[in-house]
Amino acid sequence: MPLQPLLRVWHLTECVGTAVPASSSAGDLGFAVKSLEKIIRSVQAFSREFSRKPAASLPFQTPAIGVALGGGFARGMAHIGVLKVLEEEGVPVRVVTGTSVGALIGACYCSGLSVSEMEDVARNTRFTTFARWTLSRYGFASNDRMIAFLTRTLKVKSFEEMKIPLGVTATDFNTGEGVVFHSGSIIDPVRASCAYPGMFLPVEIRGRYLVDGMLSHPVPTRPLREMGVDRVLAVHLKGTWSNGGAPRHLFDVIGQSFAIAQDSMSSVWRSAADLVIEPDVAGFAYDDFKRAAELIAVGEKAMRQALPAIRKWFQVPQELLANDNPLPIPGTAPMPAD
Repeated sequence: MPLQPLLRVWHLTECVGTAVPASSSAGDLGFAVKSLEKIIRSVQAFSREFSRKPAASLPFQTPAIGVALGGGFARGMAHIGVLKVLEEEGVPVRVVTGTSVGALIGACYCSGLSVSEMEDVARNTRFTTFARWTLSRYGFASNDRMIAFLTRTLKVKSFEEMKIPLGVTATDFNTGEGVVFHSGSIIDPVRASCAYPGMFLPVEIRGRYLVDGMLSHPVPTRPLREMGVDRVLAVHLKGTWSNGGAPRHLFDVIGQSFAIAQDSMSSVWRSAADLVIEPDVAGFAYDDFKRAAELIAVGEKAMRQALPAIRKWFQVPQELLANDNPLPIPGTAPMPAD
């Protein structure tokens, strides 16, 4: 029993044990009345303490869930389906990291676009929306059209204004170091993250030439861990560029080479994920922008299948979720965009 009720019981006993003689004076009578009032107050207080129910304990609290969106060019529209299901099911997304098209989708979502708005954008997007062919020894296309695309599409233009914290990955072409952007303008980091080597020209930011984040973070789970989340949901768009025969052109050679390299380093990012979902995008070409609705549906299907595993995260005590020892990210450095 708590200490306060015991003290009140002792006080009540003392008061009851006080006798009032028949020949008591007016002062004695006043003392008796005061004692009676104390008894009543003590009984009332004890009754309240005795009947009070203990506060409901909350052993299970909402974990801080982060989503790491991988690359995949047009196939990345499957990410929209994943985010759509998370919203419909009321699963709160606290942080997002993105690589390549994952950075583009993440920027749109974190800036405040609704899922329906993102679906509209996806249905109207083609390769020429953000890229143009060019003659350069550094690549066959420039993604400088992405500047206008992002400017008119995003609700905000800097990391600091994002509705949900966002991390964007890229790779330093000269050092091979992974770079994670958390601050400054969002537009050039997304362009850099999408600068697929051989196809797009590198993007220069603060004197560094940056290319696609897939070279350093195919799925950016480790940067997400570093941002302090409890649970990491990784979305991997596994697909091959080869159809089993001879490559059709240079882009098939480059793309399939990337796919092979990503598979060989998958254990690095998988080790930092609590759950990996892989929408079935194998039947889609890298430039299948016209099939946006189908790709979004593929993402929805994969996410719905993973919901039972997600729901289990809400049944774990908070102290077991704390990310006290985030994984180090070898060869990765935060970098401001401005």
